[in-house]
Amino acid sequence: MPVLTVQHVTTYRYRQPVAFGEHRMMLRPLEGHDQRLLDQVLIITPKPVELRWLHDVFGNSVAVARFASRARELRFDSRVRLEHSPGNALELPAGEGAETYPFSYAVEEMPDLSRSIERQYPDPDGELDRWARQFLRKDGPTGTRELLAGITHAIRARFTYVSRQEKGVQEPLATLRLGSGSCRDFAVLMIEAVRALGFAARFVTGYLYVPREGGRIGGGATHAWLRVYVPGAGWVELDPTNGIIGNRDLIRVAVARDHRQAVPLHGSWTGFPADSLGMSVDVTVTEAVPNAPSRP
Repeated sequence: MPVLTVQHVTTYRYRQPVAFGEHRMMLRPLEGHDQRLLDQVLIITPKPVELRWLHDVFGNSVAVARFASRARELRFDSRVRLEHSPGNALELPAGEGAETYPFSYAVEEMPDLSRSIERQYPDPDGELDRWARQFLRKDGPTGTRELLAGITHAIRARFTYVSRQEKGVQEPLATLRLGSGSCRDFAVLMIEAVRALGFAARFVTGYLYVPREGGRIGGGATHAWLRVYVPGAGWVELDPTNGIIGNRDLIRVAVARDHRQAVPLHGSWTGFPADSLGMSVDVTVTEAVPNAPSRP
């Protein structure tokens, strides 16, 4: 089981000392059978007068910091180490009746899944619906895993990745028409596409491990992908930016129905607008080398 280390540093800079309001952080990975947190260190400068932890409505770990002092720089340095167990979602068996599309979710599951099936963006002319339905076979039933893999790989192959520093995401129709976007844009596009087909889907934010041989897009910052609920297989991870089916190289931090509910770090400050000198984000993900010899 690989052991991965993540360092995530976010720094805000100002022309003169400013006051800081409450800041909320989603930086602690979600634990489960496929990833186990070994240790975590969170260093905040200036030191907050209060730092508390809570679980949000989805069970994500949220840190809340409050400050009393002014400063010209606010820095969040999160370091975590975890065991990560890669898995291929295509190897997970779908439940009886869910092997092919369309299928119905169980009656007892629908109250909990219904909000994750609802569309979040307008599609007045059915443009996104038509795009999603192109992946359905015309000569017979479509395999559920085949369908989800087809959409994931199509976004990876047909769209151009563009790193964007702006907050929020593009509307799915804009991403579809532009043929380009960030990992957040691709995740939201696919979420809306599979919801148009009746799947329950959720937004995921976290980190991407990029092995030395490369082949991954989106390293050096936080990453975004999605989960789709398949009866029998559960919540299946899909990364359309990289064409990943399953959780390989994906470190899950927060899961939410809407991307606005899974912002890694946000807060407020008080000062003149011109005081802001911007922010920088640096994320590094490395794998521990087993039995590596120590230096003298």
